[in-house]
Amino acid sequence: QVQLIESGGGLVQAGGSLRLSCVASGIIFRSYYMAWFRQAPGTEREFVAAISWGNVTIDYSASVKGRFTISRDNTKNTVYLQMNDLKPEDTAVYYCAARLTKITLYTPSTELPYWGQGTQVTVSS
Repeated sequence: QVQLIESGGGLVQAGGSLRLSCVASGIIFRSYYMAWFRQAPGTEREFVAAISWGNVTIDYSASVKGRFTISRDNTKNTVYLQMNDLKPEDTAVYYCAARLTKITLYTPSTELPYWGQGTQVTVSS
């Protein structure tokens, strides 16, 4: 049984930082591409960042590039999203996702087989 469990969300003021974590079980974590998506109320789920199994390929959406950093620790089956200089428009539920093949900013969310339950990030102005 595959499980992805996110944590680290919360309420932060604009300009602040948060670090999200996603712990995976039920998969050979080091073999999977991992990604973060987010979804604000009334919008579609959108790509945020992705990382290859070997930390070789990293991709970001234009809206977060330079502010967010994705990383992973294969010894802990965990992927992270460090979010700096947060803005009110970053407010959303953040989800981690996994699949064996490459994930890029062009990958539709519907093509990813495994998802976490999400963690809420709220940025106040």
